[in-house]
Amino acid sequence: MKWLVSACKVFVSIVLGLAGAGVFAWSAGPAQAATRSVLWAAPDGHGAACTSSNPCSPATAQAAVRKIEQGAEPADVTVELRDGTYRLSEPWEFGTADSGSAGHPVVWQAAPGAHPVISGATGVTGWAQVGSTGVWSARVPPHSFSRQLYVDGAEAPIAQATPAALHFADGWVGSAAGYDLSKDAAARGWFAELTPAQLAQVEFDYPGGNGAWTDSKCGVARMSGSTLIMDQPCWTNVTDSAPFSQGTGGLPSMSTSQMPSTIQNAHGLLRTGQWFLDSAENMLYYAPKSGQQMASLDVELPRLETLLQGAGSLTKPLHDITFAGLQFSGATWNDPSSTAGFADVQSNLHRTGANNQGLCTFSTPPGSCPWGALTQPRANVAFTASSHVTITGNRFVDLGGAGLSFMYGGSDNLIEGNEFTQIASTALLLGCTYDPTPTTTPASVIKAGCTPDPKAVAADPVGQNEILNHTTVANNVIHDVGTDYRSACGITLLFSQHTTITHNDLYDLPYTGITAGVIQGHVDDADHPQNSTNVNADNTISNNLIFNVMQVLDDGGAVYMEGHQAQYVYKTDGTIDAEATLAHGLHVTGNVVYNDGSRFNAFYDDAGSEWISFSGNVEFHPLTSLGAQGGCSATGHFWVTGNFFSDNPGSYFCNSPVDSHISDNTTVPASPRPGDIPESMLANAGLTSQYQSLAGGRAEASYVSAPAPVTTGSTTEHVLIAGANFSPSTPVFFGDQRATDVRSVSSGFLIATVPSGADGTDVSVGTYVPRPVITAPKNGTTGLPHTYTVSGTGVPGDTVAAGDNVDKTGCTAVTGADGTWACALTSSSEGQHTLTATQSGKDGATSKPSAGVTVYIGTPPAASRIDDTDPSITYSAWDYSGGRGLGDHNDDLHYAVTNGSNLTFTFIGTGIKVFGEQYTDQGEISVSIDGETPTVVNTVPADGTRHADVAVYTSPTLSAGVHKIVVTKLSGQYATFDGFEIDNPTP
Repeated sequence: MKWLVSACKVFVSIVLGLAGAGVFAWSAGPAQAATRSVLWAAPDGHGAACTSSNPCSPATAQAAVRKIEQGAEPADVTVELRDGTYRLSEPWEFGTADSGSAGHPVVWQAAPGAHPVISGATGVTGWAQVGSTGVWSARVPPHSFSRQLYVDGAEAPIAQATPAALHFADGWVGSAAGYDLSKDAAARGWFAELTPAQLAQVEFDYPGGNGAWTDSKCGVARMSGSTLIMDQPCWTNVTDSAPFSQGTGGLPSMSTSQMPSTIQNAHGLLRTGQWFLDSAENMLYYAPKSGQQMASLDVELPRLETLLQGAGSLTKPLHDITFAGLQFSGATWNDPSSTAGFADVQSNLHRTGANNQGLCTFSTPPGSCPWGALTQPRANVAFTASSHVTITGNRFVDLGGAGLSFMYGGSDNLIEGNEFTQIASTALLLGCTYDPTPTTTPASVIKAGCTPDPKAVAADPVGQNEILNHTTVANNVIHDVGTDYRSACGITLLFSQHTTITHNDLYDLPYTGITAGVIQGHVDDADHPQNSTNVNADNTISNNLIFNVMQVLDDGGAVYMEGHQAQYVYKTDGTIDAEATLAHGLHVTGNVVYNDGSRFNAFYDDAGSEWISFSGNVEFHPLTSLGAQGGCSATGHFWVTGNFFSDNPGSYFCNSPVDSHISDNTTVPASPRPGDIPESMLANAGLTSQYQSLAGGRAEASYVSAPAPVTTGSTTEHVLIAGANFSPSTPVFFGDQRATDVRSVSSGFLIATVPSGADGTDVSVGTYVPRPVITAPKNGTTGLPHTYTVSGTGVPGDTVAAGDNVDKTGCTAVTGADGTWACALTSSSEGQHTLTATQSGKDGATSKPSAGVTVYIGTPPAASRIDDTDPSITYSAWDYSGGRGLGDHNDDLHYAVTNGSNLTFTFIGTGIKVFGEQYTDQGEISVSIDGETPTVVNTVPADGTRHADVAVYTSPTLSAGVHKIVVTKLSGQYATFDGFEIDNPTP
């Protein structure tokens, strides 16, 4: 192992105190008296004795630890890592020789006040501008390969563009080899201009291609005439998945003619904020964003795929070791760049071999066994055959694979108090796809599929000792993962026993929050429950706070389950003992989930799942979904009791389970207010009080209820606020009035009392955020109902006649002789404005206010974008959804679920576009302008992929003047609306 000296750079990191027994809770046996040794290491350490005044390198400290642990007496050894970035040139490896002893773990931790960063990246410097293109380049070390680049701590997108942005035509004709581009001259010409080497770097992305829960990626191989040949085996795996019998959950193939959503990784695609790595020339290119200065940017190019590898054997495990207060960053995962690509099947499990990989004897022809033995993502920090390992107070951030994994016979491991964020794949991966039945699966298969070095474990006897056992995952914060591979779950649990996943916060995720038993149940259901088996038993998912999940893909849930979750216990007469078997099944209890973006179930017991109890959970979902709990083709044996659900339990929309016991559940509103859900249930979900300092980011509200009376008959009201990073001192504002009565229920929930006279619907958390002020147009606009004239540029002294219902901000009232008033401008204010005018007479009589009109004062642009939140839009039976993270304009939109719901908007212009979302759960809308015959628009995309913020309707050219548009939902589960774009008259 080599360590390179790095300049010290401080990162924000969370370091928990390691107070005695709290860290060593998993050490076995009574502690014996031990000598205590403390070593110090630094990024530039050169000392031999590893002292505080002369620290050593981590490699020297590791050698010293091994020597101390070889002594006859137990030793308490702590290595304090000084501040700075520890740049690795190869993985940091820990084996049996690095172990502590029972009750006396070796502790590698941050020194007091330090924030050490373990990095596998190169800091890129020496930038030079490439001509006047706005692109900059820098030389990087030879053999640099990476799928990620981090700029000032944030992942930058690789060079990419949509087919539409490149002016490619639809209608690529697919085949078993790739695409025929003969009907798309623009695409054929673009690809033909690339050299063979450049072409071989191009990659296509297919979100939803292999089912709404997938996001496959395949590379281009070469051009042959007008045919674009795709990489193999990726293309076959994506477009021609082998059929299998008795399937209870579809693993669909993608049409060979499906267009990619984006085209990636070509120098010519570079746009602002994007990057491209020319590995052959050892050059990195970056197009800085507006305001970025290359000389001041921290640009990190990952080079390693593994930062830390802990690996023992079943006979001699790595054991009794703790890592605390460290940050792991700057790693990549390059396998998806191979010709196998990323042929997504589910939850980031993918095919890298034949198209029948993991389909076992059920496929035609028979595939590899065991059933479901798919390839799983590489974890940048990984442990195998490791026991009594504690991972606490660390940050896993800016990583290109999975964050952390444990597999192959690990036992009594603790993962507590860590933050996982900005990770390309899943945060935490527990178990291995190759060991569902270690007592019967060939040992060679398990060793080859579940360990980093099969030769190192060649002598291991494999049986019950290989089961991942007694893992505890507690009080971790997991958010914004799956940044590149969007089918990633927050936590992926494969095969294990006595696993406890409890009191974690999981939010802002593209797919499922926690999954248990991926793929395993796809040949099991009530009619044939034991086609596949596994070792799962005695696992618990409890008291987690899960929200804002399923923000990109679909057909998942907050907690998603498949396959067997218990080992059968039999009575003396040979029948299954249901009570005893359920006691050793999966227990899903005390979890609070809300804002699940899927249209399916929040607690989703899907294909082949069985022996699960759901108790004491909370679910509320302002959007319409199929149910709170249920699935498709489950085997059965479910007990659903004592839950608080806004949607129905027992929602089985395919083959029904053999039994489902539902009782004593409470129905709560889809948008609950204070008192609708017991506060104790909200308080017990998510981080416990000891770890709520982890929620140290900016307070963000994800849900705010309508005001509710504090007591019956009282005029005092309070609201329920849900979100992240709350503390007892988090301020809450109603309008510009700060609430003086705010009760902190937990780091995820507040209850605030509305101050007297304040608007209970105008809520800001953390800092006061004023509502947008809509001012009156400031140029030559008459106050006659439904008559508007706008021209020229507003300057001080111009007036606008209007009624008292128009905001007069920025002007002074001037009363006319006829009883009307006019607004004299005190300053020029160009931009979009809304006017609602009322004509007043001398007798005080007023006509009905006219509809609001949006106008542009000053020299207008060719087109003006109006967001869906603009107050001049009138909605009938539409709801609002914000913070979806799906690419909506301003990250919000309006939606309708009832046919006949409509919206109206009056505007001045020569044309208009209607923006919304296209997706498979939508249908037809009608658009009518000025009362003309409506145009019917189908918003279901032909490629089956979600498209956000797209123009679903474009009007013909209109006469310059005032127009009225009406949009109406006709069919489908949802209609969505994301705003308008108005073509302005030429001045």
